[in-house]
Amino acid sequence: MDTALAPTEARSLLDALLPLVARAAERILEIYAQDFDHRLKADRSPVTEADEAAEALIVAGLKRLTPGWPVVAEEAVARGQVPRVEVGPFWLVDPLDGTREFLARRGEFTVNIGLAWAGAVVLGVVAAPALGVCWYGAAGLGAFRREGDGEARPIRVRPADPARLVAVASRSHRDAATDAWLQRHGIRETVAAGSSLKFCAVAEGRADVYPRFGRTMEWDTAAGQAVLEAAGGRVTTIDGTRLTYGKPGFANPGFIAWGGLEPFAQP
Repeated sequence: MDTALAPTEARSLLDALLPLVARAAERILEIYAQDFDHRLKADRSPVTEADEAAEALIVAGLKRLTPGWPVVAEEAVARGQVPRVEVGPFWLVDPLDGTREFLARRGEFTVNIGLAWAGAVVLGVVAAPALGVCWYGAAGLGAFRREGDGEARPIRVRPADPARLVAVASRSHRDAATDAWLQRHGIRETVAAGSSLKFCAVAEGRADVYPRFGRTMEWDTAAGQAVLEAAGGRVTTIDGTRLTYGKPGFANPGFIAWGGLEPFAQP
């Protein structure tokens, strides 16, 4: 695949993104440590001061970093601010993925920044502020995990044992379709996780597959998919084609995130 992004440029972008994400994570944790409220958006999903503060910080940073590249950010889109995207590069930002986990103070929320180019995600950063962990990766560079200020270490999907597969599924959005898929394919062990942490669990070899059939948006998945693909995995729609970006309305179909496992034939 032509990623349209040279490894040297990807490395430079990641070097700029990591401190930006760290600043957003710090702001989120400042609010997390206080009493905070939330409201419901038109789609009945919750939003907090932390979502909005982190997004403002990230969007400003991205516009300084790459002037002219569109930024598709969740809260801005909710306000009707929808940039036009074409085949060139554009950013996808979910400033606080897992707001329900944030509200429940479970810690399983993330900051997500992904870069899409020609329909594919080519670079992504996922940070878990409450856990002190960051995952990032890019096509041609590989994927990495860093805890706190420690050294980054490479991560890779694990070889799958078909007799002992482990799935990761949504903590807050698990549905009957997911349960039926797991049962149909004989997957008995399932780990629950919130936000884009599910992609990261597959990317670093703690799980083999992540099925998702409920509604998601491109900003929910871009960063996690980029990390997983850089770690040797893949994300496909139910019909087996790669999950792509820049779709009208930015809504995703159902998808399966695969680690070191050949995709199952879909019934």
